[in-house]
Amino acid sequence: MDDRLVDLETRLAFQEHTLQELSQALYEHQRLIDQLTRRLEAAEARLKSIAASPVASPAEETPPPHY
Repeated sequence: MDDRLVDLETRLAFQEHTLQELSQALYEHQRLIDQLTRRLEAAEARLKSIAASPVASPAEETPPPHY
């Protein structure tokens, strides 16, 4: 009976340790995802601000040669 109790306590301690490690890894991954999301949003904003539209406005458009 004592051996079974020791075995169960050992397993429980191992599972608690593993759960703590997984929790820490999940926290770090979420922190990295949040950081990368912010960087991606900043890059998108920069691209939108510097990207010129390939379509000219009607005022800038020159008339076709047959006019």
